[in-house]
Amino acid sequence: MMNCQEGLSKNSVVGLGLGQFLSLLITSTGLLSSELAKKGINAPTSQSFLNYILLALVYGGIMLYRRKALKAKWYYYVLLGLVDVEANFLVVKAYQYTSITSVMLLDCWSIPCVLLFTWFFLKTKYRFKKLVGVVICIAGLVIVIFSDVHSADRASGSNPIKGDLLVIAGATLYAVSNVGEEFFVKSADRVELMSFLGIFGAIVSAVQISILERSELKSIHWSAGAALPFVGFSVAMFLFYSGVPILLKISGSTMLNLSLLTSDMWAVLIRIFAYHEKVDWMYFVAFAVVTAGLIVYSVGDKMEENPAEVGDEEVEQSKHFDEEAVGRGNSCIISAAKNGEALPLLK
Repeated sequence: MMNCQEGLSKNSVVGLGLGQFLSLLITSTGLLSSELAKKGINAPTSQSFLNYILLALVYGGIMLYRRKALKAKWYYYVLLGLVDVEANFLVVKAYQYTSITSVMLLDCWSIPCVLLFTWFFLKTKYRFKKLVGVVICIAGLVIVIFSDVHSADRASGSNPIKGDLLVIAGATLYAVSNVGEEFFVKSADRVELMSFLGIFGAIVSAVQISILERSELKSIHWSAGAALPFVGFSVAMFLFYSGVPILLKISGSTMLNLSLLTSDMWAVLIRIFAYHEKVDWMYFVAFAVVTAGLIVYSVGDKMEENPAEVGDEEVEQSKHFDEEAVGRGNSCIISAAKNGEALPLLK
């Protein structure tokens, strides 16, 4: 009993820390994107393209070195790569039409979508305390948005309706991508997921760049000032994508999306200490509220799970994969379930 609880407690702490590291990475990508925008560079798909190339080279090389059979069908990764590329594209594109406040608010649409998709497709059960943690986190973000409206960001954008629709569509695709990654991380293989996401993400991005951003790339006057933010963005995204599967396996896609809510608060701290800007006091209240919500959500793992519940989840997971394992034999599945190992997807 004590060993189980201690393990869960450690996972909660690791999940909280890793979530904030990923949130800082997202903050850095936003700052680098703003630097590129100031230089007149507007090529969101091209920025993501380098990240997918890095994923394909690093994780693809590891996968080739291991020479293991695929645990999931390759065309599932094609769909995941397509969804991921378009999610990034739609949300970045929305900044051209609507305000930052609208993007921040509507991007939260990914959280209820993740809750719904994980409940329906992954059969994830959410306890009351976890839902309370979600509500607290969203309340913290609402405070940030209210502060923006109250103090500075009153611009509505050139076409707010179009921009808002783009954000909603992008947030929905983000939810689909996160839930898909969680499924593959827990049932297939992290290296396999990252390598194929990089390969097919790069292919989809290349096609899209050739159609939508070819003239934009030709007009860019490349210099150190333009290349460094471009490369920095790609490196930060590569680290972010590398850390996401780890957090998904530890805490799930809901915890990932909740953790990323603090990215705006980290941006505020950077503005204070790096640029010596003054910000509204409500930002600090919001940061504390979101942090409290994350802790409430994480503590639910330790306080509410017990060996009996964990056993029930393993039985349900075993039943799910039994349906896909006809013709492979049941002995391998039963052995994996007893050892607590992830059950493989069958081709």
